[in-house]
Amino acid sequence: MKLHFKQTGQGSPVIIAHGLLGMSDNWYSFAKKLSENHMVYTVDLRNHGRSPHADEMNYEVMATDLLQFMEDQWLFDDVTLIGHSMGGKAAMQLALTEPDMVKKLIIVDIGPGAYSDRHSHILEALDSVSLSGMKSRKEVEEQLQGSLSDRGVVAFLMKNLKRTTEGFRWRANLPVLQDVYPQLMGGLSTNGTFEGHTLFVRGSTSDYLKEDETTLIQQLFPQASILTIDNAGHWVHADQPDKLLRVVHDFLDN
Repeated sequence: MKLHFKQTGQGSPVIIAHGLLGMSDNWYSFAKKLSENHMVYTVDLRNHGRSPHADEMNYEVMATDLLQFMEDQWLFDDVTLIGHSMGGKAAMQLALTEPDMVKKLIIVDIGPGAYSDRHSHILEALDSVSLSGMKSRKEVEEQLQGSLSDRGVVAFLMKNLKRTTEGFRWRANLPVLQDVYPQLMGGLSTNGTFEGHTLFVRGSTSDYLKEDETTLIQQLFPQASILTIDNAGHWVHADQPDKLLRVVHDFLDN
């Protein structure tokens, strides 16, 4: 699958993969700053953003998509992968199955293990919006706000809304995401290890990356270190972009 992407900067290559219901645009400001020293690629994973839709979606095929993207861009060495949440698991899967293709790995607020249901109510809220009858983005936002109390989440989801000649539609492939969601919340399936330098970054107020995953992380990523950014939740790059940027720069430069 040919993934949609944006490219900026010069230097050693860095690929950024977003989380569930996100897209490359979510990382635009961060990528722009990082591109002062690196060639940064932000990609839309399958069934997200402007990338193609497909019925099959799991971490194995997402890792294959990233691998194909790297090969298409002639990125065969010195590549750093940055992955947030679902994108972090896809990046981990690629590093574990094709370790020679990845030099460094940065995983933002997710671990390799299984997680409990955290998004079904969000997927249901999106699916419940009757887009065919909507005349403005404000109407869609108000209906979402009626189902979801968190205004920040609603603002994040509204980035998925696209106006076409036939009306509004969601960029994300909601039917498939709802169908495969249990798989996306499962743990990674691999017997491999990644011996390269790896950094796990977690938000201090997030409950995604817990202490009990440390053992599994060390088994799969023997060179891994874990760093916590204060006053940040799950969306570390939105809550503390400057702190995350310093952490990433330090990791890449050392």
